[in-house]
Parts: sequence; structure tokens; C-alpha cells
Amino acid sequence: MSAAPAKSPGFLESLARDVALVLKSLGGSAHQDTVIDCVRALKRSRGEPVTQDLGPAIVQAFEAFSDWFARPFGDGSRRWALIAEPT
Repeated sequence: MSAAPAKSPGFLESLARDVALVLKSLGGSAHQDTVIDCVRALKRSRGEPVTQDLGPAIVQAFEAFSDWFARPFGDGSRRWALIAEPT
């Protein structure tokens, strides 16, 4: 499986903000797959396109904005948590 193509910083920030919104609505932490599904649903509700590469891009955004997020059970965990609200 190949890596997702690099996304623009603005696109990644937008996705990271959506991840933060979803995590906040879920009580601050959730399984990675749940967060990805919720971000996809959020984008659909806004009328935005949801493509095959969105899941890997969401993971890329989570990793790029590591000052906002954490894996509370350590590296390799699929549990995501919000540790700082985007400004």
C-alpha cells in the first residue's frame, strides 16, 4: 500500500480542525476509525467532496498537528485524544 500524497498545509489544518471538533464532540477521545468516519460525515453534511484518499489525509493531519492531539495509549495505538484546542 502506498503512502497518501502530500496535502497542502491549509488543507491539513482544515482537516485537523475537523478532527478537533469531532474529538471534542465525542468527549475528548475516540478510536481513529470513529474519528475518520465522523470527519467524512461532517464533510458530506457541508456538501464537500469525500474521496478515497480522505482517510489517509485525516491521519496525516492528525500527525502534522501533534501539538493538538495525542495517542493516549502510546505510539501504535489507534486511540486519539484532543490535548489542545486549535486557536
